[in-house]
Amino acid sequence: MSRQESTAVSPPHVLIFPVPLQGHVNSMLNLAELLCLSGLHVTILLSDYTHNRLLRHASLQSRFSRHSGFRVVTISDGLPADHPRVGERIVDIVLSLKEVGGQQFRHLMESTDGLSDGGARRRVSCLIVDGVFRFAIPVVEEMGIPYIYFRTISACSFWPYFCLQEIIDAGEVPLKGKNEDKLTYWKKKEMDLMVTSVPGMERVLRRRDIPRFCQVEDINHPGLQTMKTETRRTIDASGLILNTFEDLEGPILDEIRKHIPNLYSIGPLHALLKAGLESEGMESSRNRSSSFWEEDQNCIAWLDSQPASSVIYVSFGSVTILTRDELLEFWYGLVNSGHRFLWVIRPDSIIGNDNGNGNEIPVELEEGTKSRGYMVGWVPQQQVLAHPAIGAFFTHSGWNSTLESITLGLPMLCWAYFADQITNSRFVSEVWKVGLDMKDTCDRIIVEKMVKEVMEVRREEFLERADSMATLARKAISEGGSSYLNLNGLIEFLKSTVS
Repeated sequence: MSRQESTAVSPPHVLIFPVPLQGHVNSMLNLAELLCLSGLHVTILLSDYTHNRLLRHASLQSRFSRHSGFRVVTISDGLPADHPRVGERIVDIVLSLKEVGGQQFRHLMESTDGLSDGGARRRVSCLIVDGVFRFAIPVVEEMGIPYIYFRTISACSFWPYFCLQEIIDAGEVPLKGKNEDKLTYWKKKEMDLMVTSVPGMERVLRRRDIPRFCQVEDINHPGLQTMKTETRRTIDASGLILNTFEDLEGPILDEIRKHIPNLYSIGPLHALLKAGLESEGMESSRNRSSSFWEEDQNCIAWLDSQPASSVIYVSFGSVTILTRDELLEFWYGLVNSGHRFLWVIRPDSIIGNDNGNGNEIPVELEEGTKSRGYMVGWVPQQQVLAHPAIGAFFTHSGWNSTLESITLGLPMLCWAYFADQITNSRFVSEVWKVGLDMKDTCDRIIVEKMVKEVMEVRREEFLERADSMATLARKAISEGGSSYLNLNGLIEFLKSTVS
């Protein structure tokens, strides 16, 4: 068969390009597998660093071995190997790729003839790209390839990003003082003023709830300006994908659709993928890791020995950095609450020694943890959250974590750290009412009180709301549900990109 005849019968070929961070890659890999299940060819473009982490700690190869149309290609993120890629320095990844990514992307597309495997597959017929990677767009536009943005954040955090110019014009960006420490900044009274410039959020969003990219000393901060300009350019794409569902964020999705009509809400993606695999008779629970760190399985045996709904699971995600003082405040609060806890602390997540008293752990914390706690470097989170011993999730409010908790009907206690997490935690407490928001504070007394609120005092209230949300999530991914139908609409669009 000639190359022309071969490509004439080949399926569409989708290139997926995520920001090389754990949460973004998780969502994009889930979408990639869903598209593979639909018979499409998929190539995912990862950074060399990310790809190496996945090969070391995840099940990338075994997971996609059944999908013959799946490929991985890599480029450099432009940062040295020893760059921490955590905390607020994750912004460096986006800014670095903004500088070096365009040339690499052009070379990749041109030198490999659109990733066609020498004619074995079609050239890329559509690009699905993270919404802050505008540098890839001129290349595909020159090649006549349509593109869709996939923002792996919530609709409620995407929308303030989209309205950033309006927030700036209204003088509602909560500027930090020069060299102002975060505790002083958090205590400013103006942080509790309502934001009036984001349609649909006038009664919800305070200045402290605006995504943390906006909490800067100078309006011209490169991170803020990049988020503003890149997000607004979403209107130029053929569509926008969001990992959410209509019954969760419908009013905000309606606001976004006034500017971006082709909006595909297809979440929760992890649950939609699970349903898709099960409908194909495939195993959906094993060998599905996309972790950047080695997952400790011993915590499952510990959970097996705990009473039902007795453990609060604590994880602040893949980029959060804690000082030693913050670590101790959380630790005292958890131990003093009297509740069992499983706490994930990444090896690279603690910095500094604020009090100068050395690194000795107070004996009361050691004893309290020995009797009621389990601390671990990283875990298979979906498996942990689904365990019957888990009663609530103490979370950084990353969007994947938030959706996983909502899908399982788990109440949340939120300590948001960065970016979109700041807005997510507000919606958890004030809109969806499935938990508490303790952002902008780190005090053992507050931690203890809020753990008790979620696990005891208001538990039934939160469980009732969380169970209702979980039912709506299941409805969205079921046949005929909003996310199920929107995924079909997305696939139909992708098929239409080939003649």
